[in-house]
Amino acid sequence: MSTDDAPPILAGAEPFSHHGDGAAGVLVLHGFTGNPSSMRGLAMAFAEAGYHVELPLLPGHGTTIDDMLRTTWADWTDEVEQAYQRLAERASDIVLAGLSMGGSLALWLAMYHPEIKGLVCVNPATAPVGGDIMEMVREAQAGGADVMPGIGNDIADPDEQELAYEGTPLAPLLSFMTDGLEPMSTRYGELRMPLRLFTSRQDHVVEPTQSVHLAGAHGGELDHTWLERSYHVATQDFEKDHIFGEAVAFADRVCGRRARR
Repeated sequence: MSTDDAPPILAGAEPFSHHGDGAAGVLVLHGFTGNPSSMRGLAMAFAEAGYHVELPLLPGHGTTIDDMLRTTWADWTDEVEQAYQRLAERASDIVLAGLSMGGSLALWLAMYHPEIKGLVCVNPATAPVGGDIMEMVREAQAGGADVMPGIGNDIADPDEQELAYEGTPLAPLLSFMTDGLEPMSTRYGELRMPLRLFTSRQDHVVEPTQSVHLAGAHGGELDHTWLERSYHVATQDFEKDHIFGEAVAFADRVCGRRARR
């Protein structure tokens, strides 16, 4: 698709790039069928703390669901690698931060860049869903369906709303599971950098057991916080400010920065 033919980006879903000071930077990644709006608060917290920040818009996201139907795990990982390289041009000490599939992509990137200083994962997907669910998705596709009901806006705070697609595109979902999570799910022991993990006890999109799997397999230092008042999109929920503050403090530590007063 040419740039001229690309659908417009939804208001609020725009990517974000910030030039900070010093050598530290953070790559911030949003989730499946979402867009940068769900992670903008965290990105801004890092920017206000002086970090270089890249918050990319993943291909097929933040526009139309038809646009996303043509995308796969390879498209998203390609954009994540490019965003990392953009950030690395101005930062030598880099932390990755992701929500849901954004956490999956952060884990994937860290497997290929052991120089990364640390990981912040919020309700990450870490393994494929059960075979019965996968079979249901494939049967729906065989019956001619392209989209099933959406998974967005899982937020406890009634005053918050996630800007996400109303449906879930099936082909990209299968790519996420089979091309992304399946080959990664046994490799987390390779990761040696510190991990700051946040998990909502009530998550209606990604089972908390996915975080437990990561915590048990991760090969480096781990700090795991259970969120008691937030649902899946915790970066827009009741405990978002706690996540933001803890994430910045973690990055300050692993990057050897002094917290701003």
